[in-house]
Amino acid sequence: MMRPAQDACAADAALTHELAQFLYREARLLDTHRLGEWLSLYAEDATYWVPLAHNQPDPYGHSSIMHDDRTLMAARVRQYAHPRAHARLPATRTIHQVGNVLLLENGPDHLRVASTLVVIEYRQERQRHWGALVEHRLRRTIGGFLIAAKRIDLVNSEAELDGITVLF
Repeated sequence: MMRPAQDACAADAALTHELAQFLYREARLLDTHRLGEWLSLYAEDATYWVPLAHNQPDPYGHSSIMHDDRTLMAARVRQYAHPRAHARLPATRTIHQVGNVLLLENGPDHLRVASTLVVIEYRQERQRHWGALVEHRLRRTIGGFLIAAKRIDLVNSEAELDGITVLF
């Protein structure tokens, strides 16, 4: 018979596995260019933020690489899919490698999840690598999780970035 501490540990492990699967699915949707499905993982009031500065406390008092609400995210998806989007031709090929998934907070209506991300991008015979610390704030819904906020802290955010054409 399991003791309460063992039950809690097993429940945390099961939840962490479920969260990791969710993050892996998000990565797979990006890598397979299923951006409409990727966008459907985000709540209507979601934010997607890539800070410019290391340890940037918020997106409001500083410049950001990206700070999108759901409307801007949808515009990026439409632009990406447009057949004459010059910056997207040829299409970028990516691999999103998600790791070190860690549950930071398990609240009654939301979860905070930390992870690491390595993105390999190949476009126009050039390969680039991106590394980041990522934090998702997820909302529980009847249908599963929705992303309420995603923060992507690139390890080289203050370097010359030379035109980012990928979603993290």
